[in-house]
Amino acid sequence: MTTSLKPAVEASAVRHFLDLADISGSDLRLILTCAAKLKSERQQGRNQPLLAGKKLAMIFEKNSTRTRVSFEVAITELGGQSLPFNSNELQLGRGETIADTARVLSRYIDAIMLRCHGHDKLVELAANASVPVINGLTEYSHPCQIMADVLTFEEHVGPIAGKTIAWIGDGNNVAQSWIMASSLFNCKLRLACPPTLNPLPEVLAWAKARGGDVEVMTSPEDAVRGADAVITDTWVSMGDAHAETQMKLLAPYQVNSALMKLAASSAIFLHCLPAHRGEEVTEDVIDGPQSKVFDEAENRLHVQKAILLWCLRGI
Repeated sequence: MTTSLKPAVEASAVRHFLDLADISGSDLRLILTCAAKLKSERQQGRNQPLLAGKKLAMIFEKNSTRTRVSFEVAITELGGQSLPFNSNELQLGRGETIADTARVLSRYIDAIMLRCHGHDKLVELAANASVPVINGLTEYSHPCQIMADVLTFEEHVGPIAGKTIAWIGDGNNVAQSWIMASSLFNCKLRLACPPTLNPLPEVLAWAKARGGDVEVMTSPEDAVRGADAVITDTWVSMGDAHAETQMKLLAPYQVNSALMKLAASSAIFLHCLPAHRGEEVTEDVIDGPQSKVFDEAENRLHVQKAILLWCLRGI
C-alpha cells in the first residue's frame, strides 16, 4: 500500500483525483464552490451539459450504492455517458497488467473512476493512464466522501475553518481522508479510536508536518466534547476476517444520544453510509434532528460533478 503521502503520480497535464493530500487547499475549495453552484442549478432544473460527449469508465471491485449512482447520475446530467464495470467483467490485474488496462482504456474514454481494495492498484492505474483517474474508494482513503462531508458541514454549520470535528471508531480509510482534509481546510480533528485501530502513522505524520491540528485519543467523550460535528462509520467491512474481534473493540465507541449531548448544541451527525443502526450509531441519533446523513449522501452527487469538471475542464 502506498502511504508516503508524496504525490502518487508525477506531475503532468492530466488531473487525477487520488487523494486530498495531492491537491492544493485552493483547488479543493474551488471544487466545493463549484459543487454548491451545481447543486443550486439542479434545484432550479438547470443542468448544463458541460461535459457533453465525455465518457466515464467506472470500475468496481467493491459493491457500491452511493458511489455508483452518484457518479453515474453526475456524468449523465453533465451531458456525458458512463460505462460501469464490475471487476470480473475486465481483465484488470488478472489476465492483463494494470498498466496495459490503463493504456487501453485511455484510448476509449475520457476519465476512469476506480473503487478497489488495494490503494497501489489505483496509483498504478493513474501512473499509466493518459486520462484522469478518480479514487472512488480504496482501503487507504475515500476523498470523494470527505468532500461531500465538508460541503454538508458548511451548509448546516458554516465555514469549517477553525471548527472541531470528532471522529469516533475505527481509524479507517474515511478517517485518514479526514486527517488530510483537516490540514487542508484548517479545522481541528479529534479521533477517538481503540489503540489497535488508530490511523496509519504516516498519515498522522503528514498532517503534523503541515501544521495540522489533529489529536488521537481513546476516549469518545473527550473527542466529542464541544465538537461541531460527530462522525462515525461502520465497525466492520463486508467479509472482514476479524469482524468479531473488531466489534468487541469498538463496542464502547457507539455514537448515542448521551455522547451527542457532549457536543456543541449546534453540532451535526454525519455517517458515510451504509449504517448499522444499533452498532456504531443508535437509531435516535441517525434518525434524529442533528443527523444530516441524507444531505451528506445527496452531496456526493454534486461533489462528484465538480470533481469531474475539475479533472476534465480545469475549473
